[in-house]
Amino acid sequence: MHWHPRAAWAALPTSLLAGLLLAGCASTAIDSNFADVQRMSRERIGADPAWLTSDDARRQAQADVDWLLSKPLSADDAVHIALAYSPALQAVLADAAASSAAATSSARLPNPVFSFERLARGDGGLRELEITRTLSVPLLDLFLLPARMRQADQRQQQIRLQLAGDVVQAATQARTAWVRAVSARQSLAYVEQIQTSADASAELARRMQAAGNFSKLQRARQEAFHADAVAQLARAQRDALAAREALVRALGLNDTQAASLKLPDRLPDLPASPKDGPAFTQAAIGQRLDVALAQADLNAVAREQGLTRVTSVVNGLQIGAVRKSDTGQPSARGVDLELPLPLFDFGDPRRAQAQAAYMAALNRTAATGARAASQLREAHGAYRSAYDLARHYRDEVVPLRKAIADENLLRYNGMLISVFELLADTREQIGSVIQAIDAQRDFWLADAALQAAAIGRPMNRQDDNP
Repeated sequence: MHWHPRAAWAALPTSLLAGLLLAGCASTAIDSNFADVQRMSRERIGADPAWLTSDDARRQAQADVDWLLSKPLSADDAVHIALAYSPALQAVLADAAASSAAATSSARLPNPVFSFERLARGDGGLRELEITRTLSVPLLDLFLLPARMRQADQRQQQIRLQLAGDVVQAATQARTAWVRAVSARQSLAYVEQIQTSADASAELARRMQAAGNFSKLQRARQEAFHADAVAQLARAQRDALAAREALVRALGLNDTQAASLKLPDRLPDLPASPKDGPAFTQAAIGQRLDVALAQADLNAVAREQGLTRVTSVVNGLQIGAVRKSDTGQPSARGVDLELPLPLFDFGDPRRAQAQAAYMAALNRTAATGARAASQLREAHGAYRSAYDLARHYRDEVVPLRKAIADENLLRYNGMLISVFELLADTREQIGSVIQAIDAQRDFWLADAALQAAAIGRPMNRQDDNP
C-alpha cells in the first residue's frame, strides 16, 4: 500500500474544506466591491464610476469624453468624465483592487509543507537507507479559518467604504473645479467690458486735453483708471486660465481634449429655495461614509482582539502525516504533531496591545460621529450664508445698480452729466455684477461642499483632525 499526499486531507471536516474553497476568489471579491461602490455612487452622486480594464473599454471611454467635449461642458458632465475616464481615479480603483486581493489572500490557509529526509547507514554494499516523508498542515489555522474569513470580509467592507470616499472626492473636485472655471470665465467677460470702458475714457481724455477742454489732472485720473483696468484684466485672464487648467487636471484630459474643452457662458441660476438645515443634517448623519468606516474599523479591531486571545498563547500547531521506510524493513506510518510551548512568552503584551487598540477604535468611532455632526452643521451654515448673499446680490444690489445706470443715462441724454460720469457709473455697475458672480460662485462651491459633507469622505488617520 502506497501513501499518497491526498490522504492527509481525507480526514478534514467538510465544513473546513468548503471554507477553504470559499476563502477566496480574488476576482469575485474585487468585482463585488466595485459593484457596491457603483451602487453607492449612483445613489449619492448620481453618476457611476467606470473601471477601464481593457483596451476596448478605454477606447469607448475616450470616445464618450470626446462627445461630451464637443459641446459646452455641464457640471454633471464634468463629474461623469472624472468618474469614468480620469487616469487618477483609475489608479485609485486599481489600488483598491490590489487591497481587495490582499484581503482575500489573508483568509486563505498557508500551503501544506512537504518534507523529505534520506539517511544512509554503513559502507559499500552494506549500506542501509532510511527515508522519511512528511506532509504537514497548520492545524491551528484550520481551526481559526472561519474567524479569519469573517475578518477578511470586514476588511473588504473597509475597502469598499474607502473607495467610495475616493470616488466622492473625485466627483467633488470635478464639480468645484467646473464652478471655478465657469465663474472665472464669466467674470473675465465683464472685466473685458471694464477694460473697453477704460480704453474709451482714456482716449477721450487725451483728445479733450489736446483740444484744451481737459486739465492735465483730469486726464491723469482717467489714465490711472485705465492702468488699473489693464492690471485687473491681466489678473482675470490669469485666474481664468488657472481655473480652466485645474478643471483639466481634475478630469484627467490630455492635450487634445484640453484644447477642445468648451465651457458655458455663465453659472446656473440659484435654486428657488435652500435646503432645510435640521432635516438635511438629520438625514445625512446616518449615511456618512466616515461614520460607517469608523464602525467597520471598530468591528475589525474587535474581531482581531478575539483572535489575539487565542494566538497570544498558542501561536502555532502543526499536524502531519509521516511515512518512514528502512531498507529491508516494512514501512512505518504515523502522525507528527508540533506545538510551541508558552514557557517564555505568555502572550500578555499582545493581549494588552489588542485591548488598547480596541479602546482607541471605540473612542475614534465616537469622535468621528461627533465630528460628522459638527461638519454637517458648519457646511450647511456656509451653504445658507452663501445662498442668502448670492440672492441679495441678485435681488437687491444688481437691480439697484441697474436702476442708477438707467437714471444716469437719462441725465446724460439731458446733458446733465458728462460722458466720464456715465462711463464711471457703467464701470461701477459692471463691478457689482462681478461681485454677484463671485457670490453665485461661492454658493455653488458651498453646495458642492455640503453634498460632500453629507456623504462624508473617510479620512486617513493622519488627516483625522477634530
